[in-house]
Amino acid sequence: MLSFRFAPGVVSVFASGIAAVIVGAGCRGSGADSQTPGLPPPSVTVAPVEIREIVEHDEFTARLDAPEVVEIRPRVSGYLTEVRFRSGELVQAGDVLFVIDPRPKQAVFDRADAEVTRARVRLENSAREAKRADALHETKAISIEEADQRRWAYTDAQAAMQVAEAARETARLDLEYCTVRAPISGRVSRALVTPGNNVSGVDGFTTLMTTLVSVDPMYAYSDVDEASLQKFRGLLREGRLSTNSQGRIEVEMALAGETGFPHQGFIESIDNRLDPATGSILVRTEFPNPDGRLIPGLFARVRLPGSAKMPALLISETAIGTDQNQKFVLTLTSSNTVAYRPVTLGGSVGGMRIVREGLRAGESVVVNGLMRVRPGMPVTPQPLEVAKLTAQR
Repeated sequence: MLSFRFAPGVVSVFASGIAAVIVGAGCRGSGADSQTPGLPPPSVTVAPVEIREIVEHDEFTARLDAPEVVEIRPRVSGYLTEVRFRSGELVQAGDVLFVIDPRPKQAVFDRADAEVTRARVRLENSAREAKRADALHETKAISIEEADQRRWAYTDAQAAMQVAEAARETARLDLEYCTVRAPISGRVSRALVTPGNNVSGVDGFTTLMTTLVSVDPMYAYSDVDEASLQKFRGLLREGRLSTNSQGRIEVEMALAGETGFPHQGFIESIDNRLDPATGSILVRTEFPNPDGRLIPGLFARVRLPGSAKMPALLISETAIGTDQNQKFVLTLTSSNTVAYRPVTLGGSVGGMRIVREGLRAGESVVVNGLMRVRPGMPVTPQPLEVAKLTAQR
């Protein structure tokens, strides 16, 4: 076994050094969770807890659809000669979309018009004969039987005139139907039949030529669950839902990829029965679409009012942290230290989050720098508006 001998002075110096190392290590261990001495408190952005009058909303998925959808089919059969639109363009009611060769229908109309002329001549002639028969019968120049025959001929000529006029009107309509016009204003699809093809106007066998959908306004269809429906109907019965100037209940909508809910509309109708298979009811909302951005078939999110207007506490989404399953915020104390505060949250309103429990109006919460500080740490608070101005400089 080895042994070492030191002079008394050397032993004293060595022991003092070991003690200093142990004391220094102990000091560093006790301050691992505190701020480094000599550095200023970290700067954080804080904002007050706001209180506003808001309306909570329930959010549902929806699909857009046009109020009017028309399948363009011919009303007469014939040879297609023209297509007078471009695929996907906007058309007005009455615009010509297709032209069917009108010449055969024109010939039928001309013949029917000539038949009307012939029937008119016969009617005028029989009218004179019937009038003359009355005078001749009074003078006993003709028998009663002959006078009656002339009157019956006049009645028959009147009926023949009506038949000829009806046939001419039918021919006129067939000729008019050779020009296929848009029945509504909207956006037209592509031409499903090209010139040179025969199209059928026979009922039950008509040819689909294209489709046409209206553009403005646009409907959104949502399936609303039973609980939300009962809550909504209760608010409606109590008169607690706000309405627009036309007395309609306003709603909001966002398309896929849009931030917030930029589209404003109203509830158009609610279906008359709940679907027992899904436990939901169909709600139709209407949105103006003057620029044509809304297209039938698009997916959307619709927000319906789920409460009356009420005061609520609001904080920024950036102030919220997550500790396992618990949401929390860091509040600013009177001594400019941060404190951990668990909160119960509600829905979102304009980029802010509703706080149901855990905060009071006027308290300040950390909204920027949440990851740089810990509960109990002193900080240098910077109001949100001042922080924005500093960042712009």
